[in-house]
Amino acid sequence: MIERVFVKDHVNKVLIDEYFQKELAKAGYSHCEIRKTPIGTKITIYAERPGFVIGRRGSRIRELTEVLAKEFNVDRPQIDVKPVENPDLDAQVVAEKIARALERGMHFRRVGHTAVRRVMNAGAKGVVVIISGKLTGERARTEKFMAGYMKHCGEPAEDLVDKGRAIAMTKPGIIGVTVKIMRPDVILPDEIIIKDKEIKEESMEEGEE
Repeated sequence: MIERVFVKDHVNKVLIDEYFQKELAKAGYSHCEIRKTPIGTKITIYAERPGFVIGRRGSRIRELTEVLAKEFNVDRPQIDVKPVENPDLDAQVVAEKIARALERGMHFRRVGHTAVRRVMNAGAKGVVVIISGKLTGERARTEKFMAGYMKHCGEPAEDLVDKGRAIAMTKPGIIGVTVKIMRPDVILPDEIIIKDKEIKEESMEEGEE
């Protein structure tokens, strides 16, 4: 029975995340964290523009709180909003920006190259942008834009790579956008850090003593 509770909570979290992605797209929604506390359920929303999430005098927060309690059966929801430190290093924010640019009619190559350049200029170790759908003709195809270093498989690809997905509704059809970013603070399992020469000499002197 306890397994069903965990599955139900996880499904509910996915549905809440999808709801926020739809309702808070203009706010640059990134992700949310849900944590149960003795006084209720604390939900932390990370967005590029927190003011759009809060609304005038907190009106938007109250609306979201009511929806979470009624439609998603969240126990005494308490919403906290935090800004995204660097939007260009957040995969979900970048994916949403690409999707919105495609909906405005911008060419997919220009959008893809611009996004990759902005992410790398922000200090990322690597980035992959995948745009798939009816890009120029009737046949759907996939285009990739890459720069830097990226892990594609194994445990590092799951734990160390930030992933974001968005959908662009264009006249030819739906275009899917996937963004993968390796942030500058990521330390890979096979990465070797060489200490400064002076530190080495000090350790050798201590060993001789």
